[in-house]
Amino acid sequence: MSRLSHHRAVVTGGGAGIGRAIGLRLAAEGAKVLINDLSQDSAEATMRLINGAGGEAIAVSGDVSNPEVVDAIFSACENQWGAATLAVNNAGIVQQARLVDMTVEDFDRMVAVHLRGCFLCCRRALGPMLKAKAGAIINMASQLGQIGGVELSHYAAAKAGIIGLTKSLAREVSAQGVRVNAVAPGPINTDLVMALSDEWREAKAAELPLGHFGTPEDVAATVAFLSSDDARIYVGQTLGPNSGDVML
Repeated sequence: MSRLSHHRAVVTGGGAGIGRAIGLRLAAEGAKVLINDLSQDSAEATMRLINGAGGEAIAVSGDVSNPEVVDAIFSACENQWGAATLAVNNAGIVQQARLVDMTVEDFDRMVAVHLRGCFLCCRRALGPMLKAKAGAIINMASQLGQIGGVELSHYAAAKAGIIGLTKSLAREVSAQGVRVNAVAPGPINTDLVMALSDEWREAKAAELPLGHFGTPEDVAATVAFLSSDDARIYVGQTLGPNSGDVML
């Protein structure tokens, strides 16, 4: 498939789970893909999978909460292929804790990786996109940013912030040719979710109309759609591959 052959994509948090599935799907549809992850080994593992399947990818490690790192990530794309035409801001962490037990450091780190990282990546991607009057930005939110989550208040707050940022940015730049949307997955079978307690996962599955969690590939398909010209009138939207957890 070549639906995305016009794209030079940056995918943060692409070393495993949803991010890896996104990188593989975008490459399979023709995009050149820069894979970022906190771990260089993980980023390179995804890169090798893409290149081994006939795609074109490079790997750059680093923490997206650091503006100098974010600049280096996008500069690497520019040096290799040209300015990014697609930014998928997916990097994230998870930690389970009751708010009463949560430290300030726990809260700040969650917001830094998710919301600050998303802001920094959006800001860095926008300059070339606005100059070209074209581009797409997809921010990874969560259904917990819409409904909240027990023992995940800092995570839910950061993801709610991403949804608000996405809507606001879409209002700022849509008329200038840059489409900005969000994806809010429900529980997905990834290492991050598997790190949560068995009790949490069992209770959550029981709440879902489908009765089971999704896969990283389900989310990747949603991202590929929003990246494509098929989604040309989607702006400021939050799409929810969530097993029915949130119905809008």
